[in-house]
Amino acid sequence: TGVLDEQVHFLEGRPVNPGDDSYYDLPGRSTEAASLYEHCVRAIGHGLRFGEHGLPLIGSGDWNDGMNLVGIGGKGESVWLGFFLCEVLGQFSALARAKGDLAFAERCTAEGARLRQNLERHGWDGEWYRRGYFDDGTPLGSASNAECQLDSISQSWSVLSGAGDALRSRMAMRAVDERLVRREHALIQLLDPPFDRSTLDPGYIRGYVPGVRENGGQYTHGAIWAAMAFAALGDARRAWELTAMINPVNHATSAQAVATYKVEPYVMAADVYALAPHTGRGGWSWYSGSAGWMYRLIVESLLGLGLEGDRLNLAPCLPANWPSFKIHYRYRETVYHIAVSQEGIGEHGGHGSMSVTVDGEERNDRKIPLVDDHREHLVEVVLRAE
Repeated sequence: TGVLDEQVHFLEGRPVNPGDDSYYDLPGRSTEAASLYEHCVRAIGHGLRFGEHGLPLIGSGDWNDGMNLVGIGGKGESVWLGFFLCEVLGQFSALARAKGDLAFAERCTAEGARLRQNLERHGWDGEWYRRGYFDDGTPLGSASNAECQLDSISQSWSVLSGAGDALRSRMAMRAVDERLVRREHALIQLLDPPFDRSTLDPGYIRGYVPGVRENGGQYTHGAIWAAMAFAALGDARRAWELTAMINPVNHATSAQAVATYKVEPYVMAADVYALAPHTGRGGWSWYSGSAGWMYRLIVESLLGLGLEGDRLNLAPCLPANWPSFKIHYRYRETVYHIAVSQEGIGEHGGHGSMSVTVDGEERNDRKIPLVDDHREHLVEVVLRAE
């Protein structure tokens, strides 16, 4: 956390004019500098701007910058950004408290609580969470829409943020599984139906052919978040099934598969087309953003390894047919050999209890303390059936 005390200058440039999507210019460096912590506080404060439903303004795009016209008038809102902001507020509240900034910690907590209420009041569509609202209040990502009725990232982040209602989030992920997971083609659509001919104009996303890239193809970030969400729900079978679909090596198991996928099977691709005759074709490969998320999916969500300062937490989400696995974890100049085994796990995975021993000593807190003593440490983790 010491990095938060580093002094950093700001970029300086003119604001974007009202009604403009963007401008091209070379920003300068301001004379003013502040701690990285202060940069974060200002950024979060800037993001605490809400529309008439009490949801964050989408502006000219949130994660999906192809939706650049949804809120171009300054009133459009994003449900997905609401869940993401809940996650930011929750994590930063703890940092602010540790810094002794109790006023901002309490502001984060209060804003997060208010936002969660507004997400349930105005974000829920009946079977899944909406994607947002246009400037004129028309919903996006609703069953009432002809196009983009269901967008996966609102559903995944309702789970990943922990801000969604538990029952609703499960319903929402069931909708993702039923409507966006294309098992016959081993891909996971970002949204469906794609934008094409409706009167609603979300922005340049419509410049993509329906079923390609963000416009209803598999955008791999979104696919990975869906797998992570199923893992967070404890649904090991679906989490591993979706991971296998996303894994590029599984798109090269035959000459026919290679001819369909057409890009390198040993790196992550940004997207996979969901439109005939190009269904299953990869696009924009060597995509580092998706690669980073894929690494986190495997190491954190599935193998369950989590680092918190000088402690390791383990919360594996394993398929039933994995009896055991090992992790060799190096902490500075000290190695921890971690053996994880399952006992009596059913076909759908999931476990009821977990025991952790470090060098033969049981850890009641089920955490692995990390000490750089230049010794080798043996850790045993046993998962038992519910």
